Amino acid sequence: MYHKRDISWLSFNHRVLQEAQDPRVPLYERIKFLAIYSSNLDEFFRVRVSALRQFQKIDKKERKSILEVKPKKELREIKKIVHQQQVEFGILFRSKIIPALRERGVFLLNDHHLFNSEQKRFARNYFQENILPHLQYQRIDHTYDVPFLQNRSLYFVVCLAQSDELGLVNIPSDVLPRFVPLPGSEGEFQVTFLDEIMRANLGELFPEGVLSAYSIKISRDAELYIDDEYSGDLREKIKASLEERSIGAPTRLLYDSAMNIELTSRLKELFQLKKNDLFPGGRYHNFSDFFAFPAPSDAADLYDEPMPPLPHPVLDEAESIFQALEQGEQLLHFPYQKYDYIPRWIEEAAADPAVEEIKITLYRVAKNSSVAQALLKAQENGKRVTVFVEVKARFDEASNLHWGETLQAAGAKVIYSRPGIKVHSKIMLITRQEPGGLRHYAYLGTGNFNEKTATLYTDHALLSSDERLSLEVADVFRFLEEQPVLGSFQHLMVSPVNSRRKFVACIEREIQHAKAGRTAWMMLKMNSLEDTAMIDKLYEASQAGVQIQLIIRGICCLVPGVPGLSDNIEAISIIDRFLEHARIYYFANGGQEELYLASADWMTRNLDRRVEVIFPIYTPKHKQELVKILHTQWADNVKARLLNSTLNNPHKVIAGGEGTLRAQKEIYLALRT
Repeated sequence: MYHKRDISWLSFNHRVLQEAQDPRVPLYERIKFLAIYSSNLDEFFRVRVSALRQFQKIDKKERKSILEVKPKKELREIKKIVHQQQVEFGILFRSKIIPALRERGVFLLNDHHLFNSEQKRFARNYFQENILPHLQYQRIDHTYDVPFLQNRSLYFVVCLAQSDELGLVNIPSDVLPRFVPLPGSEGEFQVTFLDEIMRANLGELFPEGVLSAYSIKISRDAELYIDDEYSGDLREKIKASLEERSIGAPTRLLYDSAMNIELTSRLKELFQLKKNDLFPGGRYHNFSDFFAFPAPSDAADLYDEPMPPLPHPVLDEAESIFQALEQGEQLLHFPYQKYDYIPRWIEEAAADPAVEEIKITLYRVAKNSSVAQALLKAQENGKRVTVFVEVKARFDEASNLHWGETLQAAGAKVIYSRPGIKVHSKIMLITRQEPGGLRHYAYLGTGNFNEKTATLYTDHALLSSDERLSLEVADVFRFLEEQPVLGSFQHLMVSPVNSRRKFVACIEREIQHAKAGRTAWMMLKMNSLEDTAMIDKLYEASQAGVQIQLIIRGICCLVPGVPGLSDNIEAISIIDRFLEHARIYYFANGGQEELYLASADWMTRNLDRRVEVIFPIYTPKHKQELVKILHTQWADNVKARLLNSTLNNPHKVIAGGEGTLRAQKEIYLALRT
């Protein structure tokens, strides 16, 4: 018994929408969650829906033998759920968010008839001086008139007064701010959409007159990423069956639901779309633009209370990171603690005459990466620098390639993506000549070497010179360079080498403890739980009496609480101001508790088709820190939601109803003391 992956994902995105609905969340943070929901949904259509559409092209008999999903049926189900969520989204925005903004003196003018005379003059000047140079507009009547619509770009479809033709105009929100502050009354902060300034001036483009204008947006196939989603014979069969693979084909036309049926039918014909390509929306699209929604100057209470990154108690006082590691391993928790120590350590290594070599994996690189800049310094200073750059990091390919080429031009050894496998591990190895000989220092993390995401994603990083770990990290790099590995991995789990086998062994061990009447439990935290073999093993453990607690942010294909199957499995999801990104695997092990941090979820791709590193925490103090974090998250009754068989995301309620606990806030306060 499993939840469908894509349906579970839609349930996750609904949890994001629930945060926007929560009146306890500061107003501009609610608007941010609307933007996150919209951005997430765009990516879902570009990748997952496009894959399902392409699968429909596979021969029916072949499709039945190689695919578990029925694409047509699943697409119908997706469309129904998305439509329900979009209605909910629209009602929330119109009836809750807009009135709440007005109460704070923020007026989002959404109709040009509301503009006063001063604002009309401003809008006319803004249109002529700022917007007009970026417009492409034309009349269309036949399919051969229709230009190619860019992915995620906004357009107006214009009904003309004296012609059967339609006007088509781009809304240049890719080069201009989507929101424009207007001159207004004192004490009021008035702003309007770029779209509305254009509506008020469309007559300058079409002098015969404009009857109406409706916004539309196309989402296009972002390629199938089949290498990442599917493997082996299945991957090859799918590829072979997709002879007419339509790169960039439309996956969704989002249109203003105020359009009449005749106009939508005409658009369907003009853009050569199918019925299931059409999705009704509101007056505006691309709500991801609300990430940049302007605020008045006195807006501090409209945002979350600041939580500036905290200093690490050891690293912040140390003159040298290497010196700090003489005291033992150091564990960092982002974004609660500062990320500065990581580029600082690389810079220190770059300047240290004793350092001979630096090796690192880069999966998602920041645009202005301080980590990459530090690696450039190391190369300039004569260190041997080896960088593994993953060029298949979805939607971050350009930034990764830029830094790969820059480092390579500086003389670093750059290796791009091993064929057929993705390098998703977050590791670094620094080799240093010391009085006792060569010493290896390792960085092992759950998140990317990316200072931007380190302010938004909850992750953990271990800095260690423990040879049990550092020597095996050196072996991981040999594996990446396709060199012989010196020994087997005894301490690390490494995908695709041994992580599945070792995780199964951990579950099997708990099953045996339960059958023998000993305490047996697991606490597992990850982004996604999708692999059916691992889910089946958890079901087996539940039936044996193992108590299992799951903290899953996103996709969860396991169904908790099913009598006779998963009675002993509970699952929650936490959506809060920071994106929960860390993976933690915690096993009772007959009283000899084991805890692992990882870059890997329990998805088939993470276990079998990516290079992932799962590492143990040996230092008792660090293990206690992480266990406290896990238990705090499990006790959350403010942001936690129950994952259940109906995927309806109810809030978790503590028995008795006394007291509230918001995990992210509690973790921050605990680390601050």
